[in-house]
Amino acid sequence: MRAINWIAPLSLSAVMLLAGCMQIPMHAPQPSVENLAKLRRADPPPGKVEIGRFSLDPSQPEGMDRSVSVRGSTVTSPVKDSMAQYLGEALRVELQSAGLLDPQANTIISGTLLDSTLNGPIGTGNASLTARFVVKRSEAVQYDRTLHVDSTWDSPFVGAIAIPEAARQYEALYRKLIGMLLNDESFIKSLAAR
Repeated sequence: MRAINWIAPLSLSAVMLLAGCMQIPMHAPQPSVENLAKLRRADPPPGKVEIGRFSLDPSQPEGMDRSVSVRGSTVTSPVKDSMAQYLGEALRVELQSAGLLDPQANTIISGTLLDSTLNGPIGTGNASLTARFVVKRSEAVQYDRTLHVDSTWDSPFVGAIAIPEAARQYEALYRKLIGMLLNDESFIKSLAAR
């Protein structure tokens, strides 16, 4: 009888893994060497900045900010259970690694998550991320632009392989989007010390 007591939970766990029913938290954002190099090479050099509010676009369903799903599994943010907050944190760690953060700065970067998708069918997986970034200096808008990144990859039949790969590809979009922002000359100019 005791053997049956532990077999049922073990069997349920195996079925959930094979079926894909699990929650996958993204890793905490980490700065990248590439983005640090972009900030250090920037011309004109950026001044001190502060990270403002990052939120979901009000026209989008609230669930988009909480998670994305792939094959019955859920990918979640470790930053206040918010994908928009995760985006803000991803930018914050990059700026902090370059020594550019200052809570007293009058240049503030804010963002709005406009779209977030993840699809991992058998064959080809795809994900996309769209956000609007705004830079204000003393309440005057210096930069206002919407950026979009996407990714595709081979998505195998086996969920135990496909689901973690889809989550990895989706998470990588945040770094890719921040990299695109840091490559934007207009964004860098909006941060210039004055």
